[in-house]
Amino acid sequence: MVDQNTIPTINPVLPETPIKMPVVFVGHGSPMNAVEDNEFSRAWIEVGQSLPRPKAILCISAHWQTAATQATAMEKPKTIYDFYGFPRPLYQMQYPAPGSPGLARRVQELVQKTRVGLDNDWGLDHGTWSVLNRMFPGADLPVIQLSLDYGMEPAAHYELGKELKPLRKEGVLILGSGNIVHNLGLARWEDQAYDWAIEFDERIAQLIRSGDHASIVHYEKWGNLARLAIPTNEHYLPMLYILALKDGEDELNFFAEGVSLGSISMRSFRVG
Repeated sequence: MVDQNTIPTINPVLPETPIKMPVVFVGHGSPMNAVEDNEFSRAWIEVGQSLPRPKAILCISAHWQTAATQATAMEKPKTIYDFYGFPRPLYQMQYPAPGSPGLARRVQELVQKTRVGLDNDWGLDHGTWSVLNRMFPGADLPVIQLSLDYGMEPAAHYELGKELKPLRKEGVLILGSGNIVHNLGLARWEDQAYDWAIEFDERIAQLIRSGDHASIVHYEKWGNLARLAIPTNEHYLPMLYILALKDGEDELNFFAEGVSLGSISMRSFRVG
């Protein structure tokens, strides 16, 4: 973590743009989606091409959990290989996007319900770069990550997401990267999803369509179905940030769906 006083105290507020940026949730699944040609990687390419070009990108990835909320504040974030046992080409990939200390400070300014620290150690993990490599292959847009505080309840993550809304009018694309259903312990190498994974994924999709965010936030009330679908919630939480950013007039479109490896939902959606 860097001392906040080591970053120049310039005004971090980005000027408003005439276009309110959409927000996106991507079910990122396996890191191999960064290099394989499949229905999911193609969907990410297509949605990236359909988006207005942002000034910068803020990603909430399932793969950065911390004891308190942090935002990356380095000028040149490194590419992090936070996985093991995959083919060598995946470890040779780089996503050399610049960082944005100014955007990190802007997030720090906007979020009032919890303290946001500035981090200079992390970088871009595969929840971020495996998706952005498809959506914005030029790696020429500033990118920062916002961590998941593992001590916060889901409702608090949802409320934090609401505080980021002004960024949409400042040209910042906010991306959540995780999976609605994510149970690696029960994953299987065959093209057949568990019934409970399909049921949970479809139930969430219905609630997203109806706008019933409270039921999505309090998923634990669903008992064993929720415990199977979300044994740990770090992949689920990024979706809550994206739902919190939705305004009433925003359109919502699913651009990918399906359950991979039996127990990983690839459902992805765009708001706005």
